Amino acid sequence: MALAALGMTASAAEPIKIGSILSATGPAAFLGDPEVKTLQMYVESINKAGGVLGRPLELVSYDDGTDANKANSFAKRLIYDDKVDAIIGGTTTGSTMSMVPLVEKAGIPFISLAGAVVVVDPVKKWVFKTPHTDRMAAEKDFEDMKKRGITKIALVSETSGFGQSGKKESEIVAPKYGIQIVTQETYGPKDTDMSPQLTKIKNNPDVQAVMVFGLGQGPALVTRNYKQLGIKLPLYQSHGVCSDEFIKLTRDASEGVRLPCAALVVANELPDTDPQKPIVTAYAKAFKDHWKTDVSTFGGHAYDGLMIYVDAVKRAGTTDKAKVRDAIEQTHGFMGTGGEFNLSPTDHMGLGLKAFRMLEISRGHWKLID
Repeated sequence: MALAALGMTASAAEPIKIGSILSATGPAAFLGDPEVKTLQMYVESINKAGGVLGRPLELVSYDDGTDANKANSFAKRLIYDDKVDAIIGGTTTGSTMSMVPLVEKAGIPFISLAGAVVVVDPVKKWVFKTPHTDRMAAEKDFEDMKKRGITKIALVSETSGFGQSGKKESEIVAPKYGIQIVTQETYGPKDTDMSPQLTKIKNNPDVQAVMVFGLGQGPALVTRNYKQLGIKLPLYQSHGVCSDEFIKLTRDASEGVRLPCAALVVANELPDTDPQKPIVTAYAKAFKDHWKTDVSTFGGHAYDGLMIYVDAVKRAGTTDKAKVRDAIEQTHGFMGTGGEFNLSPTDHMGLGLKAFRMLEISRGHWKLID
């Protein structure tokens, strides 16, 4: 009865409007779809529990179809027509960066779910992010390669914002780990065959391993072509494919592929002493029970973004945009599905390299190796 009374009070109050622009369709749909589902599920559950500061949350969500131009248009709508209190999204780096100038000008808290480090480096006053960066992904892959004695690699990158940022960051951090990128190839997000690029790599005698930087369906196609060409070299991916959907798209072609991911995809493998386990197992169970489908790290990024915002509103005691922005920036010791967040004026993500887990795909399942 108490919860029902709280719910009635919250529903009678002015809603807190959370805007969202995500890629529920298009090449990045297997990232955006679980993000949308996560926001819908938790907004509903928070409202059932009485809302935030006695007010219900209202989700105003648009699908950009993995199109940065659409994301820009929708951001204008959210800011000037819908008059939202904050924005969570976009799914991709391209969509996110198309929105950054708008949120900076309007002065509205924006928590991105995109992977590239450019989202928060350099720091932008109103922009934050929850996923691990492409720089971190490159470092985690190189760290594993170093352990295996790999020193010369081929880099395959997507021509998208995420892919090109990953390429740039890989080139920067490779020397730190004694890794030499001896050859590079690229592909477009809508390409349907990467065999020509991979054949060049296969014929290069210096290459000891291959690393792919991309998101959505492109990396899955690279992986299938890799198997078809009979390339036996170790294959690495980025966190842009941390989803069971990647395994479904690649089937046995992804056997042995290694990549860094958040702990969420291996929630049940974590030791009981791991402080992240209660968070990731609870989220995984709630998502599976509600949507009858497997979780992905991408949905987890949306969970982290929403909860960081809600936590900031509670600490600020208001939805005043400037005060909430300051509270987000002061977030410390917040445990999410991506790890422990410790933000600051110089770090608008707040995750360390240890927040990443190194995984290997084995017999169609995720295997924790580090």
